[in-house]
Amino acid sequence: MDFQLTKDQNLVRETAGKIAQKELAPRAAEVDRTHSFVQEGLNKLKDADILGLAIPPEYGGMGMDTRAFVLVIEEIAKACGSTALATVSHSICSYIVLCAGDDKQKKKYLPGMAKGERLGAFCVHESNCGSNALALETRAVAEGNEYIVNGSKIFITNAQEAEIYAVLVRTDLSKGPQGISMLLIEKDTEGLSFGKKEEKMGLRGTSSRELFFQDCRIPQANLLGKEGEGLKAVGQAIIGFGFLGAAAISSGLAQAALDTSIKHARERVIARSPIGANQLIQSLITEMSLGVDTVRALLYSAAARRDTNPPGPIVDALKVKLYASEVAIDVTNKALQVHGGHGYSRDFPLERYYRDARGLTLHFKTTELLKADIGKMLVGL
Repeated sequence: MDFQLTKDQNLVRETAGKIAQKELAPRAAEVDRTHSFVQEGLNKLKDADILGLAIPPEYGGMGMDTRAFVLVIEEIAKACGSTALATVSHSICSYIVLCAGDDKQKKKYLPGMAKGERLGAFCVHESNCGSNALALETRAVAEGNEYIVNGSKIFITNAQEAEIYAVLVRTDLSKGPQGISMLLIEKDTEGLSFGKKEEKMGLRGTSSRELFFQDCRIPQANLLGKEGEGLKAVGQAIIGFGFLGAAAISSGLAQAALDTSIKHARERVIARSPIGANQLIQSLITEMSLGVDTVRALLYSAAARRDTNPPGPIVDALKVKLYASEVAIDVTNKALQVHGGHGYSRDFPLERYYRDARGLTLHFKTTELLKADIGKMLVGL
């Protein structure tokens, strides 16, 4: 696979990298410590039109490909995992509208989302279904030209901060997977409320909250696609596109851990010798570097195949999401060893990288469910 970057891909990566290091990195520790939402960082990305990266120009976006998307998310994640996750969540919501929306819906929602003026979020998980969308209980009952929505969603990134929510609901109890649909619900909808901000171990700047729907009246015009096509939207936008964004966050965190470990190995002197002269430290850094390189090769390959016609198989996205999240934990763990006691201290960013990386094995879909899904696809059962 040829990983030569185009001029536009190079430009957008460099732009994102400069913003990330100048604007996001200096705030990342404070965001983590205070559990504050990453709005300032998103505003910087908004000013550079990065929040509309994958949206076509006719709707106000940049119209870049999947490769450019993962390159940008990697750069953001190197500086701040929370900002990267908030960006991916917004991008998934806008991509759901792009894939499943009709012309009227696209014209109504995408321009504001592309410019970052209306933040988006997607809502799948529930207390009683976890990562298993087939077990969701949130109901949308048709009444006249509206749906009456009741239920809840849990661990929603950008909750309360977002203006637009793509919500997976059950519109027909008798049809199983074919009874699941996707609705767009706006923040000011009567009956929509938000729970407390979750006190998470990592990725603490994403405003993760529960959503509650109590007799929310949603116009049937807000149905994305047709009734029963909710899982289709999940496959196209969340798995086929969003999982690559999640993998890019893991890749960026791993690269940041490797970079700071190499710097520390050169600068940390014990007994008049840099610790990087120790073969055991060199071995750890070698293993970390190999992990980062293999994740990036798999990620870029999957992104490139997704942009082909026809696109690559959806199992690619599951594989890279699984592998990237596991490697990120391994790399950040080794980076902590390289740093010794300093890495365990909040004076250094390593412990934050590790906590953020650990969350990516849970976000979107857990490692265990990913393994089961991949195996099922490969076996063909």
